[in-house]
Amino acid sequence: MQNESAIDSTKFVRRRSMFPALARLIDGKPAIYFDGPAGTQVPQVVIDAIVDYLSHHNANHDGVFATSIESDEILHRAHRAAADFVGSEDTGSVVFGANMTSLTFALSRALARSWKPGDEIVLTRLEHDANFSPWVLAAEERGVSVRYIDIHPEDCTLRLEQFSTTLTDRTRLVAVGCASNAVGTVNPVKQICQWAREAGALSFLDAVHFAPHDLIDVNQWGCDFLVCSAYKFFGPHVGLMYGRRELLESIRPYKLRPAPNDLPGRWMTGTQNHECIAGTTAAIDYIAELGDEANSTPRRHALEKAYRDIRAYEQSLLAQLLGGLQEIPELKIWGITDPANLGDRLPTVSITHRTMTPRALAEHLASQGIFVWHGNYYALPLTERIGVEPDGMVRIGLVHYNTADEIERLLAALRR
Repeated sequence: MQNESAIDSTKFVRRRSMFPALARLIDGKPAIYFDGPAGTQVPQVVIDAIVDYLSHHNANHDGVFATSIESDEILHRAHRAAADFVGSEDTGSVVFGANMTSLTFALSRALARSWKPGDEIVLTRLEHDANFSPWVLAAEERGVSVRYIDIHPEDCTLRLEQFSTTLTDRTRLVAVGCASNAVGTVNPVKQICQWAREAGALSFLDAVHFAPHDLIDVNQWGCDFLVCSAYKFFGPHVGLMYGRRELLESIRPYKLRPAPNDLPGRWMTGTQNHECIAGTTAAIDYIAELGDEANSTPRRHALEKAYRDIRAYEQSLLAQLLGGLQEIPELKIWGITDPANLGDRLPTVSITHRTMTPRALAEHLASQGIFVWHGNYYALPLTERIGVEPDGMVRIGLVHYNTADEIERLLAALRR
């Protein structure tokens, strides 16, 4: 196992040269990007794909001339890549949009058409607000009740036992995140989707924070809908939504009259961000190449291998980070810290300091070229529940381009 970790470490360190941003210096020292949960840096291949589209293929949809035909083919390839990314065989089941939040608002509005007073939806206190407020607002407009799954504050995990008493034959939707963007908790979404299905409810998964760290598998999980954002997995600012075909075809979206009625165009409102959709394909292929540098296996198989390697490497970084943080008595770590349970969390760690505000601590680290986020990161349902508003926490987010040396620099700065 140690030899395998060493090989993986070398592979990921080599990949750093593909990210132009990682060459930045702050006061003569390399900048350290621990801000990935708010948006990762991008490899050069993503930048090149965006520039190539704008330079050579820039056109609107469904024309009969060369650039429009080329543009449509680029978009078709993007749907194929996105379907591979989420684990669907159906290219029409994945739609693009401005971002996860906009896609969720659009779906919530369309789904709520069929809700009526007496119906219920189920949310959790562990969510990013983008998987919370759109559903609450839709429920309010339709007179639908909202029920909540609470958390264990001591480790920020869901109280899973509450699902059995919360889901009823009145439940119409269960919305849950695959992983917390604030404290890294990974939820058992396959089980939760099964519980929703048994209750006759639809399931909606927010995979935004999960996507850069582990493999999405909509078929295995059995979800009805899933959303994620390319800018969180080394791509540009574009949102993706998966939906089961029969649902995307039967639910009536809010759309313009001339817009297509077939999939995926039925759910893609207005002219899309074509250049960044091209960049999204490049981001997915970048991840796949981590699992198959020779490009000799199908993309989905390569993605499976890539994420196994990413997960193993990031888990080693996570253990190093948590071990170092636990040695600093002024810090409180929020979320899972038990070494036996680290498999139930991602390498996203939020902390608070005994005397310094989160902003002051983030500014201290920024002065030394270490980029972290402070505040609530829009995870307001959680930060309200654990009582850290209004200041929030400091979030240290690791991805596969981070290194053990960077963690040591962070720990040294925190000790000072």
